Amino acid sequence: MSAGELLERSLAYALGRVAAAQRVDLGRGTPCAQWNLGELLEHLDDSLDALYEGLSGGRIGLLPHADRVCGFRTRACAVLGAWAAGPPEGVLVGERPLDVRVMAAVGAVEITVHGWDVGRSCGRPRPIPDGLADELLSVARCVVGEEDRGARFAEPVSVPSSAHAGTRLLAFLGRPL
Repeated sequence: MSAGELLERSLAYALGRVAAAQRVDLGRGTPCAQWNLGELLEHLDDSLDALYEGLSGGRIGLLPHADRVCGFRTRACAVLGAWAAGPPEGVLVGERPLDVRVMAAVGAVEITVHGWDVGRSCGRPRPIPDGLADELLSVARCVVGEEDRGARFAEPVSVPSSAHAGTRLLAFLGRPL
């Protein structure tokens, strides 16, 4: 699956989960222990904004944007439009170069897993489709190191090797199941 297809499928999954957030209290807890639902949605919005910056301008700023006017759907459409328009080959994250396909794949992990977090927080959990989860687990295993544990990710959760791909992805990223 290409990075663009991975990004598109991740956004489609997350859009379905985020829709449920319109009808619940944004102060509600999430599987991300340090964030409530409103903070998680802000983080997801920042992630989409960074992807859009990278795809449309070839550079991601390191400071968060204060602009919260655009909704998740608007940003998701903008990200897909920027990909379709032909993203740059590389992106600068601060001053560090990053291959745009890597950026898109890592963004797809972020969007899908936080989409799952939002759905679960809203009482509308939906499994991550196996094909998508298999691809994302491969990406996650390449980019999440031991130094990320305890800071950005919890320790992996033990699940049987026969578990669905989505369960294995979430467990690898330390999500309580």
